Amino acid sequence: MYATISKILQKFMSKSSIYKYGFNLSPMYRRSTGRIYEVSDDLLTVKVKLKLSYKNSNYVGSIFGGSLFSATDPIFMIQLMNILDSNYVVWDKAATIKFKKPARENCFVNFVFSKEEIGKIKIDVKAKNEIDLIKNIKITNKDETIVFAEVSKTIYVADKSFYKEKSKLKKLKMASI
Repeated sequence: MYATISKILQKFMSKSSIYKYGFNLSPMYRRSTGRIYEVSDDLLTVKVKLKLSYKNSNYVGSIFGGSLFSATDPIFMIQLMNILDSNYVVWDKAATIKFKKPARENCFVNFVFSKEEIGKIKIDVKAKNEIDLIKNIKITNKDETIVFAEVSKTIYVADKSFYKEKSKLKKLKMASI
């Protein structure tokens, strides 16, 4: 549904605006209490703010760990899907979060891909058909001097035709059992 809406909106808005407002308006992301406040035109940088409020504070007055995690969860996958073209399949594969300090103030997260990193992803997928990419980020205060949590995401990236063939073979294998 979101991909279809995005394609229609691309006739009227930039990809970065669709990304920002699409996330901020979607019910699934709004519930995290995170808000995207900046997206670069090339989508290589996405910045998220998570305000401490009654909606996400826990029993001891810090931001609930689930809010910290859910505000970071979908960003890299959707960001990479929009940077790469439709010849790639991108999935979140795994994630971990390590809490460092209670977040008793607004939190910030920067999601960044470099042009070199995107080039390497394309080269690696062309050579291997599929890869697991690990991205690490920190949830910090505004000036990045305090780290509240560290998140590690494993993202699966594959050549679309390879992925489809692999899926067909899995289905055939399951049908023969």
